[in-house]
Amino acid sequence: MLIATRTLKIRQSAEDIDVPVRVFAPENEETRGWGCRFEIAWPDRTAEMTARGGDAVQALEIALKLIGAQLYASAYHQDGSLIFRTPGAGNGFPVPANMRDLLVGDDAKVM
Repeated sequence: MLIATRTLKIRQSAEDIDVPVRVFAPENEETRGWGCRFEIAWPDRTAEMTARGGDAVQALEIALKLIGAQLYASAYHQDGSLIFRTPGAGNGFPVPANMRDLLVGDDAKVM
């Protein structure tokens, strides 16, 4: 079940391209613990992953950090074209501790 979405944009001169991020409800996978599936719909492909944790909250937290890591590591972030609300303000997703030096704008202030 889809529980959260956020649409980022890739800013291009002709037209902005939507990059939907979808987070699904964590599910108990019995033998594998809890899994929280997410998708990032890049222009050329949809990246789908499942974050695993000991309970639903941990799986969700890890999923959000994996989303942030993928966004901040993307070529679109590196060239400055990936935006949420305002260029240079960040995308509103947390990242793992070892990536915090990459945060920009509001993300750098909050996370």
